[in-house]
Amino acid sequence: MTKRFVLVAGNIGSGKTSLTELLGKRLGWSTAYESVEDNPYLADFYADMRSWAFHLQIFFLGHRAEQHLAIARSPGSAIVDRSIYEDAEIFARASLELGNVTERDHNAYRKVYQLVVDSLPTPDLLFYLRAPVPVLLERIRARGRAIEAGVTAEYLGLLERLYDEWLERFDLCPVLSIRTDDLDFVHRPQHFEIVIQRMYDKLAGKEEVEFPRD
Repeated sequence: MTKRFVLVAGNIGSGKTSLTELLGKRLGWSTAYESVEDNPYLADFYADMRSWAFHLQIFFLGHRAEQHLAIARSPGSAIVDRSIYEDAEIFARASLELGNVTERDHNAYRKVYQLVVDSLPTPDLLFYLRAPVPVLLERIRARGRAIEAGVTAEYLGLLERLYDEWLERFDLCPVLSIRTDDLDFVHRPQHFEIVIQRMYDKLAGKEEVEFPRD
């Protein structure tokens, strides 16, 4: 079988971890996840973004580069929850716009980031999961992670805009966009089958078509 390297991108609460888990289990692919519980900076960042934004970005850059390389070099197919590209294009840019990092620090980070990503193998496919901000906020509140208590609708809206801008110029691999308030792949098996079929079609270079959801 052809080895596949797939990334799952999307806003906070969009369903990235759930899709990664489901596809990994169904297809027998290796899975890798965003460092949340063992992240030494994330809780501090959500409590005080201005003090910890730069530290968090440096941590994620090293963590995801190591993760990306390890999976790309492994013999089997893999799917990864969140990509290294989002660190720079979404979260670092958000921190800059919000004034949580200075332009000087952001420029220094971007130079290191570019050196790192230029050496990385490209993925075969990028999932982009999206849902309206009120849905994202409801999911975040429902899962009740203490470190996400400070996430606001305004912040999620900023991230959504940055995702849209980034994906307009992203050209490293095909992108498969999924509305997760439309296709409930977690609770409806038929919707999960649609996602799998769309993924295989995209990997085969086929044009996206509308599938019946029910």
